[in-house]
Amino acid sequence: MITKRIIPCLDVKNGRVVKGVNFLDLSDVSNPVELAKFYSESGADELVFYDIAASVEERTLFTDILTQVASQIFIPLTVGGGIQTLNDFDRVLKCGADKVSVNSGAIRNPSLIGAAAKRYGNQCVVLSVDVKRVDASFHVFAKGGREDTGMDAIEWIRRGVEEGAGEIVLNSIDTDGVKKGFDLEMLAAVCDAVDVPVVASGGAGGKQDFVTLFETLPKVDAGLAASIFHFGQVTIPDLKRTLAQRGIPVRVLK
Repeated sequence: MITKRIIPCLDVKNGRVVKGVNFLDLSDVSNPVELAKFYSESGADELVFYDIAASVEERTLFTDILTQVASQIFIPLTVGGGIQTLNDFDRVLKCGADKVSVNSGAIRNPSLIGAAAKRYGNQCVVLSVDVKRVDASFHVFAKGGREDTGMDAIEWIRRGVEEGAGEIVLNSIDTDGVKKGFDLEMLAAVCDAVDVPVVASGGAGGKQDFVTLFETLPKVDAGLAASIFHFGQVTIPDLKRTLAQRGIPVRVLK
């Protein structure tokens, strides 16, 4: 049985890990290199590193900190932020990333997904989608959740997979940082639309939210969270023990 993945997320700005609510009001958390090492040693299954200001500031992703992070961990690393071209893919992978996350760059140029999948393999291409409800519809937002593209999220995700994305990270702006649970309605719609791994992001407030996620939506492959791990409200070993006790398959450190 395939185990469910628990993934901490490092949102990095100006060299520091930050966290906000609904993508706004960012506050300083920690040094990304130290935090990444801690999560790797704590039993995280993967780590996500987002340079959250790269797309907004229209620059390439910082690679010095990324290289340091990659050198300190022994779990898969997904990296995103300012990924616009195949050269960006190449640069990030050479820094130690295992997978590359595209968001605004793919919206601007959907063919980037297919070109990257052809060169590096589908498993390397992660389509990260920031979604918010607008007039009872799911809309795709770009530039760190600041710009409503007007695109239907489910249609865009389905197209991304057809182009070659091997994994979807669904970031619900509505539930981000609110800590009242993952966006199950939005996630269910995505799981029904595609057959690639789906990672749930946005809304985790405690261990029960992960239990509810995996029991309600068994097709969801992973749960991603930030602040509850960063601030010690939930530890990864304790979360995994709870999931295992509920019969949810997870990788547990011996």
